[in-house]
Formats: sequence, C-alpha cells, structure tokens
Amino acid sequence: MATLDPEVMIRQAGRLAGDLEELTEPVGRTAAALVSAADWGSVGSVHLVGDGDSYYAAVSAELAFRSLAGVDCAATPALGFLEYEAPWLRSRNGAGRRLVVGISASGFTPRVVEAVVRAGRRGAATLAVTGVPGSPLARAADHTLPVRLSGGEPSPGIRTYQASLLALLLLALRLGEARGHHTGADREALEGEIAALGDGVARTVAELGGACRRVAELVGDGPVVAMVGSGPALGTAHYGAAKLIEGAGVFARGQDLEEWHHVERFAGPYDMPLFVLAPPGRSHARAVEVAARATELGRRVIAVAHPRDTAVVRHAAAVLPVAARAREEFSPLLHHLFAGILACRTGQRLGRTPFSTGLV
Repeated sequence: MATLDPEVMIRQAGRLAGDLEELTEPVGRTAAALVSAADWGSVGSVHLVGDGDSYYAAVSAELAFRSLAGVDCAATPALGFLEYEAPWLRSRNGAGRRLVVGISASGFTPRVVEAVVRAGRRGAATLAVTGVPGSPLARAADHTLPVRLSGGEPSPGIRTYQASLLALLLLALRLGEARGHHTGADREALEGEIAALGDGVARTVAELGGACRRVAELVGDGPVVAMVGSGPALGTAHYGAAKLIEGAGVFARGQDLEEWHHVERFAGPYDMPLFVLAPPGRSHARAVEVAARATELGRRVIAVAHPRDTAVVRHAAAVLPVAARAREEFSPLLHHLFAGILACRTGQRLGRTPFSTGLV
C-alpha cells in the first residue's frame, strides 16, 4: 500500500457534515422503497453482519432497531454469524420474518458476502448496505441499500463509517413505520432530527481541532489506550480504537463500561489513557461513575462528551468536545467524530502514517 498522508483523515472529517446533509433524504427515500417493495412489515428480527468499521456501525445501530423499529436485533461479526447463528436461522423462525443485513462499504468483504449467501439459503430475507451497488455483496443479497459517496480517496474509514451508520439508522426508522411501531409523522420528525445534526457535526469537528492536538500528547506516550462505552457508545468505542490502530499504530482497545470496571481497571500501567464515551442516555450515569473511579486509580481520563456535561467532565484530565446533543439512538453520529482527527494528530506526533505506521 502506498504511504498515506495522515491529513487525509482531517479532510475526511471535514466532509462529514456535508455528507450527512446530502445523504439523509435520498437514502431514507431508498430505504422506504425497499421496505415497501419487500413487504418487510412482518419482519420480527434483524441480524446486522459486518467486519471492522461495518461491525462497529452495526453495534452502534442495534438500539435504534430495538427502540425505533420494535424488532429484536443483534450485531455480529461475519465469522460469528456464519458459524454460530446462521445454522439455526430456520429453527428460530417463529416470531416473524428474519432480515439479515450485510454491511460493507466496499462490498467485497469475503465473510460478509458469504454470510448473506448462507442466510438467503436458510430462508432469511437479505439486504446489502454498501457503497458499491454492483459489488459481490450487492449481487449476493435480495436487495441493496446503496450509500454512494462522491470524491472518495484512500483513507482509514471515516466518511464510509458515517455513511454505513446513517443508512442503518434510516433503515430502522422506515422499518419501524412499516411495522406500525410509529406513524409516518413520527418517522418524519425522527429523520428531521438526524438531518438537523449537520450543524452539530460541523461545529464538533471544528472544536476538535485543538482538543485532539492536546489529547495526542496524552495518547502518544502510553503503550496502550482503552476506550469505553455502553449501548450505541460501545460501537463508537470500538471504532475509535480501530482508528488509533489504523491511523497511528497505537494499540487501543474498545470495551464496555462495566466490563472495563470489572476486569481492565486492574491492569497497568495505572496512568494509561482512558477514553470515556458519555452520550446522554441509559448508560450515562455509569459512565460518570467509571470516569470518577478511573481518576481515583490514577488513569488519565479523556471524556468524549458535551463540554457542559459537568457530571463527567469534572472527572477528566481532558475533554474531546461534542458540540451538540442527540437522542441516544442518534448519538453515534456525533460521538465518533473525534476518532479520525485524533488518529491523525497522534500519528503525526509519533511520526507514523496510516496503516504502515512508519515501522516498515
């Protein structure tokens, strides 16, 4: 792979607000047409299948399918789905139709393609969420929800991650409407909430510029970094860790809030950086408790939170600001924004480039 300029991640982040504003309406409309044509009002459960960023987007979208579509939902890495879920698809088919959604920005991820093929053979409805409509994944699935981005360039996934996440959230809203879980007016209001986040995305990216430079100093001198969150924020934690690995060659780990407190809090070094993702929602109170306990243990806590969220910010050595607020289901659209910018600044501080890390 040719050496990539770390600044590509900054350029990608700078386009996220525009992508959100441009994609929400057409992708939502396409999702509506798919749900209607496929008659998915009887879908009772959804499997979201991906690898890497696609899997992390799936984890971040699980709650939206449960709460806003009213369906059982599980996000699973592709191999786990192939070997431990697909064999039992038919025998568990008593509570409505099953929909298996394969997610891959490129459409070429081998195990995801195989998962969709196997799910179709087991009688499930299948959908590809991809940026390449003619890809192997699109050809393997019954239907395709394309999410096309203009002006792409090689980079650790940043714009593609948001695009996949956005498509899943919009699919959940349209599926919820088809199932009678909410009305068309409710769905329009919810889509309006997503579209309105464009300004918050732009302001957050702008505010993260200086903050990520400062936090890169904390990250760069630690042998390991942990990022923790629960619910949708767990997907964001996994994604943030992946960007530090891909963009700066820093060993990073995404983990659930409670699991970190249960196990990893005992691990040294005791001043290791700990990123606490604290969006408003069901796990916010526990995020505050974990941040407080981690600070007591000597961890360098970095809060990914709204600057006025004093409950968590007061326990942090640094803050990566989130300049707007959103309901928990949509919060990943705001809380993932730090990842690429921080990876770029950390890589520059360490003299590393994306994927190669300057070590070869």
